[in-house]
Amino acid sequence: MNTNNTLGKLYLIPTTMGDCDPMDVLPQTIKRAIDLLDYYIVENEKTARKSIKQVSADKKQSDLVLFALNKHTETKEHMDFIKPLLEGKSMGLMSEAGCPGVADPGAVIVKIAHEKGIQVIPLVGPSSILLAMMASGMNGQSFTFHGYLPIEKDEKKASFKLLERISFEKNQSQIFIETPYRNNKLLEDLIQTLHPETHLCIATDITLPTEYIKTKKIASWKKETIDLHKRPTIFIIHKM
Repeated sequence: MNTNNTLGKLYLIPTTMGDCDPMDVLPQTIKRAIDLLDYYIVENEKTARKSIKQVSADKKQSDLVLFALNKHTETKEHMDFIKPLLEGKSMGLMSEAGCPGVADPGAVIVKIAHEKGIQVIPLVGPSSILLAMMASGMNGQSFTFHGYLPIEKDEKKASFKLLERISFEKNQSQIFIETPYRNNKLLEDLIQTLHPETHLCIATDITLPTEYIKTKKIASWKKETIDLHKRPTIFIIHKM
């Protein structure tokens, strides 16, 4: 995969979304890519090395060259990260969980790759957003992912009402996430703010043994207790 006369290729390598056998959720194409690649751009070096070892046990850790891309990375470092690609060496881009480039800082590297004429190859793997949408029973023809909603209480509740109105007017499902340790508070605020007839899907620990996915009206959620603390969760609302 390494040549001196051509640009390298950027492989977007999905990872598991928690502690499970990676080959239960990742196809063989992921293993083949990891077997061949030595250069990676990752969010966290320690967890990336663990993920690589789980998928390719024979891979020599000493051969790996990892560049850490996270909220502490300065913009000027991005060009240093892609130097191997410009020198003809292919690289892997890995997220901490799920698909790189989606709700993930790796999108900036993909953008640069396109600007430099580098081929970008997305590999198949678990996307919590799409898996939650698939299992929600909501409108798979029209939906929007909003990422994180405002933290401040009044702004957050106003955003709930806005998304609820949009879902009703456009028949469009609205998807969002929260920092896992704030999940329970978010759910509490959703139940207090949204219309009783609005549907809410909670999809947590997707692909893991503790997976929990349910869609109910807000009126029904008021009667149920669930602990989402520190559990990666997708929330989807739709007022029909």
